[in-house]
Amino acid sequence: MGCEVNGVSAEEMSLSEDLLQQLFRASNFSNLRDALESLIAASRIHDGRADLASKGILPTVVKLIQSISYPSGHEYLILCLKLIRNLCAGEISNQNLFLELDGAGMISVVLRSAGLVSEPDYGIIRVGLQVLANVCLAGEKHQKLIWHCFFPSEFVAVAEVQSRDTFDPLCMIIYTCCDGNPSLVLELCGEQGLPIVTEIVRTASVVGFREDWLKLLLSRICLEEIHFPILFTRLYCVGDSENSERIAFSAEQAYLLSIVSEILNERLSDITVSNDFALFVFGIFKRSLEVIQSHSRGKSSLPTGSAAVDVLGYSLTILRDTCAQHGKTATTEDLVDVVDTLVLHGFIELLLSVLSKLEPPAIIKRAMRENENQEPCSSESSKPCPYRGFRRDIVAVIGNCTFLRKNVQDEIRKRNGVLLLLQQCVIDEENPFLREWGIWCVRNLLEGNVENQNVVAELELQKSVEVPELAGIGLRVDVDPKTRRARLVNMS
Repeated sequence: MGCEVNGVSAEEMSLSEDLLQQLFRASNFSNLRDALESLIAASRIHDGRADLASKGILPTVVKLIQSISYPSGHEYLILCLKLIRNLCAGEISNQNLFLELDGAGMISVVLRSAGLVSEPDYGIIRVGLQVLANVCLAGEKHQKLIWHCFFPSEFVAVAEVQSRDTFDPLCMIIYTCCDGNPSLVLELCGEQGLPIVTEIVRTASVVGFREDWLKLLLSRICLEEIHFPILFTRLYCVGDSENSERIAFSAEQAYLLSIVSEILNERLSDITVSNDFALFVFGIFKRSLEVIQSHSRGKSSLPTGSAAVDVLGYSLTILRDTCAQHGKTATTEDLVDVVDTLVLHGFIELLLSVLSKLEPPAIIKRAMRENENQEPCSSESSKPCPYRGFRRDIVAVIGNCTFLRKNVQDEIRKRNGVLLLLQQCVIDEENPFLREWGIWCVRNLLEGNVENQNVVAELELQKSVEVPELAGIGLRVDVDPKTRRARLVNMS
């Protein structure tokens, strides 16, 4: 700060004497800095906020902010903002007064002066946003007023500030405004609002986030509403120079998929995805499969750092959890439609094809070499897993699709996939938990399906192929000598 005369700063001397005296009386301090810090401490508790509301402190602080110049008054400005933030924390009289005094417009001016366009002052921006976030919690009237003051340009400007400190309160404001206001969700996902969400995702992919407001916002936009395709498309990456028709995936698209996958996995019991969402993600998965042709063996789990590989992996995990929702809620018919729709679009056929073209797990390759009826797979035709866990994720998706679905069980048999899936019941260093998912998949494949049970029985009886992977995990195939029906039994 500037120089002081008799303990009073130049900034204090330029302020209205009436304003200063009101603050001094309320705090019992005769120094502005001490007075503000004392009032901030008092306003942290409910009784303190109520007492200060009765003394009309908020209008005084608003006038004080309007009198402070930036950046010379930075210290006082941030103290004033902290005080208003506390005063508006659940105190409805102050929240209403904030609107009457055009507090949203005042915060907008403060944020611009703090350097949203050039050199951002993260401290000022963060506390300013926290003020708005607390006022938003008062109700729809407050939310709409703040929304119309900041939408869309101010929100875009704040979203472009790449700081985790400012990111969380921004997401809180936008989510709180949209929650319970379908019209604002439509605005956010419309032509003017999409740049806001796009910048939010771009910033999050760089700085990350601490609180769950981003996940709540993306859950609403991408899973509870129908706006995921347009948001994903806006985060595009242009084609490379060598092949202009080839569409590359961006790091932001991979990041968006990772967050959506995480949300869906966490909320399996209360989010039901739509057919359109599932088909769009399936389309992403199909497009991303070309990465298998060009990438070598992946040594890393997701995220790998390669946008193309991460898009492949996260689209697959989203499909895995989408297909796991069977029977989770009362809307079973809708859930059946999602999986059956995927199957009608060639989902199972594609997954089996991809799985069959991968190098077999190491233990299976050894068993095949030892069996004189089998030829080892050609290294030229087989592809390595592009990331650790890719094979496991494919098996998991198939296993979830097969659960209580005879049409899927039958399709796998008709496409000669039974043996292929039996071969996944093994430990594989490149695919943690492959054995567990393989057992789950085979159990679902055989349950209630006599035809599939007989296929396994014939494999055993004819000795056309050894299945040591079953014995190795404590399982065997029992065949009834009269009915010739087979079942998977735990030998222990």
